[in-house]
Amino acid sequence: MTEHEILQIFEKTNALLNGHFILTSGLHSKQYFQCAQVMKHPELAEKLCAQMAAEFVDQNVDLVLAPAVGGIVVAHEVARALKVPALFAEREQGQMSLRRGFEILPGQRVLVVEDVVTTGGSVKEVISLVREVGAEPIGAGCIVDRSGGTADLGVRYSALISLQITAYQPDAPELSGLGPAIKPGSRSLNQ
Repeated sequence: MTEHEILQIFEKTNALLNGHFILTSGLHSKQYFQCAQVMKHPELAEKLCAQMAAEFVDQNVDLVLAPAVGGIVVAHEVARALKVPALFAEREQGQMSLRRGFEILPGQRVLVVEDVVTTGGSVKEVISLVREVGAEPIGAGCIVDRSGGTADLGVRYSALISLQITAYQPDAPELSGLGPAIKPGSRSLNQ
């Protein structure tokens, strides 16, 4: 699928929101990609994530890992396409960690995936977790890259859609008149 076709999917599923939003990074935005509205449709999730998996099929991936919550379905579907296990990392006392008996072995080749990347902070934390256990992060993939390709994750990186969507400081004058900010994501600002 082309970027235009993927963007149309977001529009048809009401997953592209306009207004005043607080992002996971704490920055604010006039647009928000609610990937859960797309991923709730199994046929769309499978199609999008198979396309993402195709970018890494030649990398001998041992497992796919995502930050919770937004990346869980993405990891599952990418892993299904690659025929490898899917894991997710969760925040525990402010840091990404493996829970639920999940384990990454030293030397394993790990693909990190996410639904949306703005600054890449969560993905970088998960990549650091992979390195801490002695595994090899072979790449990162996402459905939507809001940075227009400027997010530097330190590994091979691929996005299905890459758009330059401005993220603002909370007090930016560009946000005046938009009304109160809402946080539709899964993570509160104090986690």
